[in-house]
Amino acid sequence: MKNKKSNDSFIRKIYKNVKSLLLTLLVVFLISSSIVGASKVPTGSMEKTILVGDFMLINKFIFDISTPRDIPYTNIALPHIKFPSFDEPEKGDIIVFQFPGYQNELEPQKIEYWVKRCVGEPGDTISIYNNVLYVNGDEFPIPPHIHYSLDQSESMNQIFPSNSGWKKDFYGPLVIPKKGERIQLTLENIYKYKTLINRELEGDFVKTNDNKIFIKGNETDFYTIQKDYYFMVGDNRDNSLDSRYWGFVPRDKIIGTPIFIYWSWNSDIPFSDFFRLLGSVRLDRIGKIVH
Repeated sequence: MKNKKSNDSFIRKIYKNVKSLLLTLLVVFLISSSIVGASKVPTGSMEKTILVGDFMLINKFIFDISTPRDIPYTNIALPHIKFPSFDEPEKGDIIVFQFPGYQNELEPQKIEYWVKRCVGEPGDTISIYNNVLYVNGDEFPIPPHIHYSLDQSESMNQIFPSNSGWKKDFYGPLVIPKKGERIQLTLENIYKYKTLINRELEGDFVKTNDNKIFIKGNETDFYTIQKDYYFMVGDNRDNSLDSRYWGFVPRDKIIGTPIFIYWSWNSDIPFSDFFRLLGSVRLDRIGKIVH
């Protein structure tokens, strides 16, 4: 009888500990998904502002108060509820956002979170002349750590919008769509809006036939934009796969903004070479405010 009571007590103790651990993990998951989170920088598109191997704490509370969007470390999206945010993204902000997909994709192949600088808000006009960025005709302030690289990513082989004839350093002018804006559709500009409209309507609904434009089978030459959009560019402009190549970022894909770097090392070194990896820690970057 004594042994049975002892076993029951042991099982109850394990149950309570497991229950407590699962509850703690759930709370951490909800907080990290909804209020603050961590992000690793995998590419050099924001050098020298943010380096490959930087780990950043992300403020999600400012732009995106919501229930979790996905299960971490998986490609499983979750139905989520958004709540009113405290602020809106502005030109010059460094933004963490869910990649909306390449310019001809209805949905991205996998869930990814990217970091770029917001250079254009809804309704702004973007243009680049001789690698100088202009917003509404005014030269965009050069970020303090902007970097120009001679390297070019192999995936940067098609400018958005397709058939525009633009280049990464001679680009636009391009007007960023704004919620409620009624745009006129023509055979000349439909390539600019086709993917955007299909994403808003959640299906492959835009068609052209006999020099006419159809949306959901109905002939039309107008469309009312349903969301606000933003234009993102990396500080390492010559080696950044950004809005110049794949298009606009809808407001509901914006997650937050980096606060500071809490860890940094050379992520090119494999984890199997742990001591060399540990020796690459960049102590001067830990605690650095991201701006």
